[in-house]
Amino acid sequence: MKVQNINDIDKFFEVIDSCKGRVELVTGEGDRLNLKSKLSQYVSMANIFSDGSISELEILAYEPDDITKLVNFMMEK
Repeated sequence: MKVQNINDIDKFFEVIDSCKGRVELVTGEGDRLNLKSKLSQYVSMANIFSDGSISELEILAYEPDDITKLVNFMMEK
C-alpha cells in the first residue's frame, strides 16, 4: 500500500509498533526493510524524514488487522 503525506511521524511509528505482524518498507530499489525494527526505523527513515514529513512510501503489512490499523491511521490524519 502507498501511504502519503505523513506529518505525525511519532504517531506513524506508534501504529507500526502496535502491529502484530511484519510491516515492511519497500525501497525504490525494491528492497524490503522491517519497520518493526528500531534500527531499521532510524536508519531507513533518516533520509526520508529529513524535512519532517513523508511525502510517499510503499509499505507492506501481512496481517489483515495491521492493514486496517494502517488504513485507519491514514484516514485520521
